[in-house]
Amino acid sequence: MAAKDELGRRGEDLAVAYLEQQGLVVLDRNWRCRHGELDVICTDRERLVVCEVKTRTSTRYGSPAEAVDDRKVRRIRRLANLWLAAHHVCWVEVRFDVLAVLAPPGVPARIQHYRAAF
Repeated sequence: MAAKDELGRRGEDLAVAYLEQQGLVVLDRNWRCRHGELDVICTDRERLVVCEVKTRTSTRYGSPAEAVDDRKVRRIRRLANLWLAAHHVCWVEVRFDVLAVLAPPGVPARIQHYRAAF
């Protein structure tokens, strides 16, 4: 596994543990279709929460959350609609969150949770 993939996997594992500690129930991870991938889909028992997880080792090239640009937002929204259709969910409120994981080597990772980020 490439170092970048390993870092991303570690960030997602940390984010999922954090989300579960916050009381969310994870429904799906790394859901893929031909149009892309959703990192984490969960529920707070009132709505569906689609989470984009971005992990970095430093802020040298910007914060992890800054990587979620307009193009990425459009893709995530489209993928969320495809996930809903694939799971035969007709209507549910959907919230889009971003979890920014900063994981420098040798120190504990920090997670910033942006609820309803877009």
